[in-house]
Amino acid sequence: MLVTLEGLDGSGKTTVAEALRDAYPDATFTREPTDSWYGEAVDRSIADDDADPLAELFLYTADHAAHLSNVVRPALAEGDLVISDRYSDSRYAYQGATLEGEIKRPMEYIRGVHQPFTVAPDLTIYLDLDPHTAAERSAGANKFERTEYLASVQDNYETLIDLEPGRFVRIDATRSPEHVISAAEEAVETALDRR
Repeated sequence: MLVTLEGLDGSGKTTVAEALRDAYPDATFTREPTDSWYGEAVDRSIADDDADPLAELFLYTADHAAHLSNVVRPALAEGDLVISDRYSDSRYAYQGATLEGEIKRPMEYIRGVHQPFTVAPDLTIYLDLDPHTAAERSAGANKFERTEYLASVQDNYETLIDLEPGRFVRIDATRSPEHVISAAEEAVETALDRR
């Protein structure tokens, strides 16, 4: 089973991933961008305010393809529970916002690029946080952590949730870390029980 953690910067994905690692020590834990050279190229692009947004999309896409090949597919083939801190929905939401006005229907375009080769998550835990709080928590450390931009990203996440409501579990990320972690653990446990 593939579980993904999504949400705006500062929503607590890393904290939830660490808690899930304690709850499911035998699972395969991973993240995007990866720590491969593809992921390093993505990180360099994130740090560059002048990076071309379309070129940046394809860096992310290359990193996702390598992630699938090297980590996700092999682990799923072994029957592992795979938990990824960010995954393709981040691309749809974030790069969809970045490419707004650059290309027609950007989120639809990005989803179309991924559709032939990606592996769809079985469960996506969406840590719901308003853009203002997200920007404050992440301290605007990079170009993707500004309130106006994060508002567009949030709109894209809402569109994704509307498209596949059965896959997403929304958790209020303004609640205490204990509440958020407990709700995430319950969501994973429920999904595993259904399998």
